[in-house]
Amino acid sequence: MTTMIPQTPEQMLDCGCPENRGVSRRTLFRMAAVGGLTTATTLSGATLAFGAPTGTGTMVVLSLRGGFDGLSAVIPLGDAAYAKARPGIKVAAGQAHQLDSMFGLHPALEPVFKLFENGTMAAVHAVGQADPTRSHFEAMEEMERAAPDSNLRTGWIDRTLGSLGNPGGFGGTQVGSGAMPDAMIGPNMKFAMNSIAGVKLSVGEDLVPLARWRSAMKTLHTGAAPELKAPLTNALGAVGKMGPLQKATSKTAKELGYPDTGLGNALHDVARLIKADLGLRVATVDYGNWDMHVNLGRSDSGWMFNQLKEMSTALAAFAAELGTAGMAKTNLITLSEFGRRLEENGSGGLDHGHGNVVLALGGGLKKGVHGRWPGLGASALVDGDLAGTTDYRSIVSEVLKKRVGVDSTTDIFPGYKAKTVGLVA
Repeated sequence: MTTMIPQTPEQMLDCGCPENRGVSRRTLFRMAAVGGLTTATTLSGATLAFGAPTGTGTMVVLSLRGGFDGLSAVIPLGDAAYAKARPGIKVAAGQAHQLDSMFGLHPALEPVFKLFENGTMAAVHAVGQADPTRSHFEAMEEMERAAPDSNLRTGWIDRTLGSLGNPGGFGGTQVGSGAMPDAMIGPNMKFAMNSIAGVKLSVGEDLVPLARWRSAMKTLHTGAAPELKAPLTNALGAVGKMGPLQKATSKTAKELGYPDTGLGNALHDVARLIKADLGLRVATVDYGNWDMHVNLGRSDSGWMFNQLKEMSTALAAFAAELGTAGMAKTNLITLSEFGRRLEENGSGGLDHGHGNVVLALGGGLKKGVHGRWPGLGASALVDGDLAGTTDYRSIVSEVLKKRVGVDSTTDIFPGYKAKTVGLVA
């Protein structure tokens, strides 16, 4: 998705990001496609593209839209070039939570310190794309298509669902937004919803009982080929399964310790779907507002601090809600289109860069910070940026194989041979 969470006027100062000033042609096409699909299925609060039998586990992709600064989150304290390049916004060694001789965590990540210590959270640093770009739109599109040097127009999550036999129901689900990300573009069936509570069947403003929809579908599809019946059949089946979740009495996201925000509510809904065992294989959640060209803030306050605090609080609550059993069959990873430059700019912020960090949460992780650290010396940088020494597709491949049960990622990432990262045991 190319839509960003709205920023404050101060944050929206001219940052050299022309793609943030209007709606791109790609966005218009996506809006048209989603709008047509919503009209066809006439669902309120959800977009269906359907499909999912129960698998071995669930992968959750938390997309950090806007260019997450991994150097602020998992800080290379042992690399002297870090502090030198960021005199005004650095996190000092004494302020960070030390992980090892090289890396420490930003103090705003305090809610997940224990998760790193017990091995239910880990990280991979210096992660990048094969052909990096500093354009938000191009970088996001390429990351979610994940097929450079090919003419494929589908997304990697869609291809993953295809490799699993196009599972139905909630196999691939976007939560927190009714618009699907580019990673889900393609013919396989998915489900997108703003929230569990918001999924309703309606015509215009009027709610229509599920039984009437099924009756109308039976009449409409009399004599129709199976491939024509499947989308609406799966749609109504998915909505039918949602009913018990909507009626169940449970604690609210806020009562469970989530921040009372879109991110907190979305992750709470993902946890509910996982615990309900509805066959969720890949879930996606968007969390934007990381495009910090100005006033990134201090180690104890400001834009970055607040963002990291909200995210880590939500992740800690997510882990607690899933519990040991739920975490054992779940892996969440963060992905962002690019990192930020090493040197802070004159506005106390950071411009678009390259190498980044991927955070991971869940069962079966190997403790620590993984990946080859290239260093921040001048000769190691790529045009002023942290080099990307681990391709993000290798991380995704490892999780898909070891958590989701994908046999091979050859067709998911065509032309790419994934390397062992060692993140998932």
